Amino acid sequence: MHKFMRTVGFSMYQKKQDMAKLLKRLAKEAEMTGRLAEQEGSRFCELRTEVAPGMGVAMIGEMSPKGTFSREYYFPYVKNPDVSSEAECSIQRHTERETYAGLLDEYRVGISLIFYMENSMEYRMRRSARQPVQPKGAALTGLAVQGKVLLPVNKTEKQAEDSRQAAKKRSSLLEAAKHGDEDAIETLTIEDIDLYSMVSRRIAHEDVYSIIETCFMPCGIECDQYSVIGEITEISTSANRITKEDIYNLKLDCNDMVFHVAINKQDLLGEPRIGRRFKGQVWMQGTVLF
Repeated sequence: MHKFMRTVGFSMYQKKQDMAKLLKRLAKEAEMTGRLAEQEGSRFCELRTEVAPGMGVAMIGEMSPKGTFSREYYFPYVKNPDVSSEAECSIQRHTERETYAGLLDEYRVGISLIFYMENSMEYRMRRSARQPVQPKGAALTGLAVQGKVLLPVNKTEKQAEDSRQAAKKRSSLLEAAKHGDEDAIETLTIEDIDLYSMVSRRIAHEDVYSIIETCFMPCGIECDQYSVIGEITEISTSANRITKEDIYNLKLDCNDMVFHVAINKQDLLGEPRIGRRFKGQVWMQGTVLF
């Protein structure tokens, strides 16, 4: 069973046979959102069923000439209407099946950001039709099975603006360092030493979450899972039409990068408010824009 089905409101489905019945029901209600050319009588296709606005379950498999759908795999999805990044993006195929991961060289988070590509079928159809497949950006969504709300860091408007300017300066230095600028590399090294000494000094008498305002770092052994702390800038709630479970869709500003996080209301500890922060582990999913 997919671990993140509870994110889109299916927390009560704990057994495989119950999930199989649910997927059979969803397949009957589904809309075909993509298909590849026929091969030996059957065609590979993608079915999607929306269970709440902008979120649902995608099922991928083969459709026989008689109209019987044989599911190969499935995953929950949540759409993000905003462009999170326009950084250089490369697409790589997974080993076990023809699904794809995107890799963003995103300076703002300081790492190569890997995400599960939610529109793999669109990519395959474009390649099959010999259409352009050069990514122009990515809209990212994190799916979480647990999280908590943290209070914001108390700071003035001037301090907030200084932080934004420092983040922009660091991004430009990272870009210059990547292209071999020795002055930029030296400046970043000195900044890191200063940062380490500042944290060592403050950690003796302050809470760690008042020092670390936002963070974005790999978590666990799977490459598309991250531990994030981000400021909540927008909140929306929707209900799963089948189970009636409420799902939060939180827009986060994390390291100056904007993306959405979806989480089941019962899995979130605390009351989300604009200005507060979300902390949790997310499975990063993304729609590549062509």
